[in-house]
Amino acid sequence: MNPMILFLIAGFVSMSAALSAGALNKVPKDQREGFLATNNGALFVVMAGNLAAVTLLGAMAYGFKHLHWALPLSCMFVSFPMVHILLVQRLLGIKWSLLVMIVPSLISACALYFYW
Repeated sequence: MNPMILFLIAGFVSMSAALSAGALNKVPKDQREGFLATNNGALFVVMAGNLAAVTLLGAMAYGFKHLHWALPLSCMFVSFPMVHILLVQRLLGIKWSLLVMIVPSLISACALYFYW
């Protein structure tokens, strides 16, 4: 697999899931609804965010190893967060963007391990 494609997909879905989990953690307890209002829901959000953050670290390490250093660095601080906030979060919302992006984040963690 092309290292650029693997890095971009793994990094983006992981960053999106991590940013969504962070935004859901900042919602006050009295404004949470449904499953997220329970303790198990809060634990799921924290664990999903941590898993996405670890996958993001793996994608960044993969990118620094296989690509020029400027590409992963610029994607980490500019491209991935901007695309998430301007596109994904506006289209899906915070809760749905976490639920949609956590599965590809798990798949990309396996792909990173396989293609490393």
